[in-house]
Amino acid sequence: MPDEHEAPVTGTERGSERDGTALATERRGAGPRLVLVHGFTQTRGCWGPVADDLATDHEMVLVDAPGHGGSASSRPSFADGAAMIGTAGGPATYLGYSMGGRYLVALAVARPDLVERLVLIGASPGLASPDERAARHTADERLAQHLLDIGLAAFLDEWLALPLFAGLPEPMQFRTERLANDPEGLASSLRLAGTGAQDPLWDRLPSLTIPVLLVTGADDAKFTAIAEQMTAAIGPNATHVTIAGSGHTAHLEDPDAFMAAVRPWLISTA
Repeated sequence: MPDEHEAPVTGTERGSERDGTALATERRGAGPRLVLVHGFTQTRGCWGPVADDLATDHEMVLVDAPGHGGSASSRPSFADGAAMIGTAGGPATYLGYSMGGRYLVALAVARPDLVERLVLIGASPGLASPDERAARHTADERLAQHLLDIGLAAFLDEWLALPLFAGLPEPMQFRTERLANDPEGLASSLRLAGTGAQDPLWDRLPSLTIPVLLVTGADDAKFTAIAEQMTAAIGPNATHVTIAGSGHTAHLEDPDAFMAAVRPWLISTA
């Protein structure tokens, strides 16, 4: 990797004049660069022990995705949002969860010069069916309006009560960090970067020649099946690992097991 990856960098960066032209990031640690992108309603402060562990020997770039955290005023299209993440992160290994993982699939196929390796947690390359995308787009629009109608606190209560997050321990919900989000920003994320607004990338997966690690919780049947399909589509450079006893948020439900899967892969693909 380039030498600048080895320089210790700490602190926070924001967009130009905080006008949404760049994404807010936090940098810490030293070593090979890792860029982390969170899921919907989270922020860059929601990685918990995963970021703490990786920062011991990596330069970490923690990104607030468009519409979230310090990037609340950023309202790009899904494709442009992926490009902004690449601008914020530069050449690196990229790790993304759920929505963050969808952004990173788009970035990896568009900018293979930036994405050196890719780790995806509970992510997908989008919905292949136009009818499914149209239905999801309508549902995302309805959900965005619901969020604005009932307010962020009530919305988060409903969101975190979904079966998808049943295994997420209360300390790992990071409610304080999520409550710092701007409701308008989250609504824009649903409308502009929801799965219904994303062009499907299934047919682009074979173009990924970089090492790819897909991680899913064994109890997350939907995304485990998606990960298996993605692994087959990408080819022998892709590896799928399941975390026993975990659901959609496997990296926060069992951080030790997650790191036990990720660290050997990082070493073997270095």
